[in-house]
Amino acid sequence: MIIERPSNARGEVSLGWLQSRHTFSFGHYHDPAWMGFGPLRVINDDTVAPGGGFSPHRHANMEIISVVLQGALAHRDSTGTVGVIEAGDVQWMSAGHGIEHSEYNGSDAAPVHFLQIWIQPDRLNVQPAYAQQRFEPADRRGRWAVLVSPDGADGSIAIRQQATLRAACLQPGDDVTATLDQARLYWVHVATGEVAIGERVLKAGDALGFVQESGNLAVRGIGDSSDVLLFDLPA
Repeated sequence: MIIERPSNARGEVSLGWLQSRHTFSFGHYHDPAWMGFGPLRVINDDTVAPGGGFSPHRHANMEIISVVLQGALAHRDSTGTVGVIEAGDVQWMSAGHGIEHSEYNGSDAAPVHFLQIWIQPDRLNVQPAYAQQRFEPADRRGRWAVLVSPDGADGSIAIRQQATLRAACLQPGDDVTATLDQARLYWVHVATGEVAIGERVLKAGDALGFVQESGNLAVRGIGDSSDVLLFDLPA
């Protein structure tokens, strides 16, 4: 079964300093049909204006991954971790038994565009943890790069779930493939640009979910530089 999630069907939030689209139910956007996909609970497509941001707030028992697409994101949390995440960087925060954090635009002149991703962990009430890592766009050109995984495979960030997140940067004509296991769930999210998957054309914000599917998944770049994420999840 292939599930379609068009960009324009997502939830929308406009607060002046924040423009956000929600793939799944989040905050004031609630749709019982879109509560998540396996342990993948949140994909928020956030653009924060200069001077804007999320003031300190608390989370528990969630793997929170931020993928910065443009600009810079300033992070601070209750463990004392302070950092700036720039385009090409990936941030992982495991909320564990509880952590308070803030995320602000790291620039006073340009917006920051990033994806905030939540994955439910496979263990509860553990010690909070944090990691930040750069993944050069050139290393994702025309190939899948592993951003996060259960065991830190291929230089990725190790997270507390049997889930893997890969990313590829595709120019027009570039192709990447992945082998699907029907015992797993897969979610493809187009972050920027335009790609083709079979006869389907997906633009920025569009997504497809794959349930009990097997065989090869082929993704082809057809627009200007396209960033694509592939989630490999336990069913």
